[in-house]
Amino acid sequence: MRYRFRVTLTGIKGFYRVYELEGSMTLYTFHKQMRSDMEFPQDQLILFKMLDASGNVLARYGLFDLGVGTVDQITIANAVENGCASFVFFYDVTNKKSVNITFEEAIETKSKIKLAAPTVVDTKGPNPIEFENGYVAYEDLPDEQRHLPGDPGWDDFGADDDDDIDLDGDSEEEDDDEDGKEIYDGEEI
Repeated sequence: MRYRFRVTLTGIKGFYRVYELEGSMTLYTFHKQMRSDMEFPQDQLILFKMLDASGNVLARYGLFDLGVGTVDQITIANAVENGCASFVFFYDVTNKKSVNITFEEAIETKSKIKLAAPTVVDTKGPNPIEFENGYVAYEDLPDEQRHLPGDPGWDDFGADDDDDIDLDGDSEEEDDDEDGKEIYDGEEI
């Protein structure tokens, strides 16, 4: 049996990753693959907070036993059987950085070939670190700021750069010598 999970960021429409996992894979295996795919820091403590459909906390799994097992003991199938509807995965516990992982469906496969690792089957947007650095997805922009090329008012936002406006007052001809070629002696750098 395979299981499909969707990874999202709270309040961000411009990001998701959809993973397929074998039921026998552990949360630790899932963590390692997400860390690799989404460039999460490697030197941080992690925590899976498992929630039921009502949002109640069912369990917390970490690298150390927090009372119900560790991430390398709990399989995906165990988590789903125990009522997991979603996880909040803290990839950096100290700084409270997390993603939401929602269980989407169980998939019955006829293939005898098992997945070697959790596999991304659908993706949207850059990695979560980009959103921390100020990236804003088109879907997350306020309606008054959403403009596509060719829409009325597009030119009002500076998209038409065909006009050669010299903002600094220097013309290109002044920078050239009499032969029309610039000469650099290395001191400009």
